[in-house]
Amino acid sequence: MGRRLTQVKVWSWRKPLIACSLTLGIVAALTIVLVLIVNQRVMISAEGRLYSNVEAVPARQVGVLLGTSKYLSGGGLNPYYRYRIEAALALYRAGKISDLILSGDNAHRSYDEPTTMRADLLFGGIPAAHLYRDYAGFRTLDSVVRASKVFGQGRFTVISERFHNERAIYLAQAYGLDAIGFDARDVTGAAGRRVQGREWLARVSAMTDVWRGTQPRFLGAPELIGHSPEQ
Repeated sequence: MGRRLTQVKVWSWRKPLIACSLTLGIVAALTIVLVLIVNQRVMISAEGRLYSNVEAVPARQVGVLLGTSKYLSGGGLNPYYRYRIEAALALYRAGKISDLILSGDNAHRSYDEPTTMRADLLFGGIPAAHLYRDYAGFRTLDSVVRASKVFGQGRFTVISERFHNERAIYLAQAYGLDAIGFDARDVTGAAGRRVQGREWLARVSAMTDVWRGTQPRFLGAPELIGHSPEQ
């Protein structure tokens, strides 16, 4: 009798644990399926709109260069930054874009992505009158939507890595904008895998923003390209 009671107690303890494990397993499986569906939807939205060859890119007046930190936290030049700058210069020199919106974070005085990009593009030969700084490009959504609502551009070329361009194009289409992407050289190795791993979650966040109709954190006064060039 005592042994049977012990077995009953053990089963009573295991039963909720098994149920909990099954629930967690189902939730995990559904989450994976959701992420895969979102990823596929973002990739489909960019089909036929991505270019890696400068000669093949359709010419458009404006490019939107998506910002990132110039330097790595541990020191050294950030390859993502370097390759995006190189891609923007290649497009401009080939006559595929005339003006650039430099969209990035300007969280505080010591961290200013748009101004840093501007300095390197000036050094690369692009005149100041063709460079427009977007200081409120805190997220890809902000950069894409502000290109229209602040800079008056409904049609532009996004410049970043392929995986990032896919998400930017998805967001542009969701907000009624016509965007294509020019793919900067990708980053390989562990650093590249980490960033691309985070991209899966970023795509879920992007689709959530679309469902909610999220708008940029800041808008501000219009700065129409061709009417009020920066110097």
